[in-house]
Amino acid sequence: MHGLKVIFKKELADHFSSYRFIILFALICMVSLIIAYMVSMTIKNEMQDVAKPKFVFLLLFISQGGLFSFVQFVAFFGPLIGLIMGFDLINREKNEGTLSRVLAQPIYRDSVINGKFLAGVVTIAIMICSIILVITGLGLLLMGVVPGFDEILRIFVYMIISVVYISFWLGVAILFSILFRSVTTSALAALAVWIFFSFFVSLGANIIAKAFVPDAGPDKPDAIVKQISIQRAISLTSPIVLYSDATATIVDPTKKTTRSIVFVGPFEKISSERFSGPLSLKESLLIVLPYIITLIAITAICFAISYMVFMRQEIRSA
Repeated sequence: MHGLKVIFKKELADHFSSYRFIILFALICMVSLIIAYMVSMTIKNEMQDVAKPKFVFLLLFISQGGLFSFVQFVAFFGPLIGLIMGFDLINREKNEGTLSRVLAQPIYRDSVINGKFLAGVVTIAIMICSIILVITGLGLLLMGVVPGFDEILRIFVYMIISVVYISFWLGVAILFSILFRSVTTSALAALAVWIFFSFFVSLGANIIAKAFVPDAGPDKPDAIVKQISIQRAISLTSPIVLYSDATATIVDPTKKTTRSIVFVGPFEKISSERFSGPLSLKESLLIVLPYIITLIAITAICFAISYMVFMRQEIRSA
């Protein structure tokens, strides 16, 4: 891995010194602070002269401030961070002729791709960590509630999952940057993937589920369950759904399942105390562990494909 440290430092410096990163970070931070401020003021007004419930600080991340909550905001717009950071990482240097000159130095080719991806992941981690810390500080100032140890751990796990999630989109952008020489083409391809998983997967899941089970109605609960199961299975092919379900369960201790509709039997209704009380962090992690492992796996696979394509690709000066 000769030259990895050099490439990593150079890419990290490029990210933090670019106007693109500064503008992107400023926009995301501004929207996040607006959401946090609106949620904090709402919670403060509603909890005034009332005993603060447990895990009230986590409401800062899961309560809607206007149109969406902070968790929903990162789930939907977070991919744009990775896509914007990586759509021209390789082909821009190819077109400028700097990549061939870098490889002419005593630097291994795998150090280039590894250093660029690692620098992007570190930049994403610093960005997400900074925003979460600023939101936490704003919540402390406005709500006057100190988060408990379990809440801090949940926020930390949420931050890790968010970094992995956005790193997946960074890997997608780097892959298209390797496949296409044109910067515009790679940007449009990466954007098309984001639009597909954001809108068309959920829409297609609904259409396919209704096509397979067209006679679902109030008088046919079995058909409704089957239709929902098919729709759910198709929707889980989207990284956005995986991330949303995983983080919603981690940040909200009262959420017992990732499913939106749960059918229970008569004995479960009678023994409702079985479902009362928040889950521990360990129990929440066990529920969403398959989702987290899937996100890590698809991120690793995406980068592995980028790595193999880049290692086999011929690099010529422009």
